[in-house]
Amino acid sequence: QVQLVESGGGLVQPGGSLRLSCAASGGSIFSANLKGWYRLAPGKERELVATIARDGSTNYRDSVKGRFTISADNAKNTVTLQMNSLKPEDTAVYYCRLVLYNKYDYWGQGTQVTVSS
Repeated sequence: QVQLVESGGGLVQPGGSLRLSCAASGGSIFSANLKGWYRLAPGKERELVATIARDGSTNYRDSVKGRFTISADNAKNTVTLQMNSLKPEDTAVYYCRLVLYNKYDYWGQGTQVTVSS
């Protein structure tokens, strides 16, 4: 059974930075068809933030392009989201997602990110 554990969330002022990490156990992120971060804000639907494919290609939602960077460390079995120039509208619970063999879909428990002065 694959387990994903996120960490790194917290309270930060606008313009600040946070680094989210997703540690995977029970499965290799190298085998994943999809590795990504999603977020859920109050009153909104869950939305994709960033994904990274097996070949290293990345995809970002328009509102975070140039500010967020997703990366994967196969040796450490972790997926990281570096978030810079944070804005209040980035406030949400951030979830890590892993899809294996285009069949098994795993989510972490989420980590709260609050951007406020």
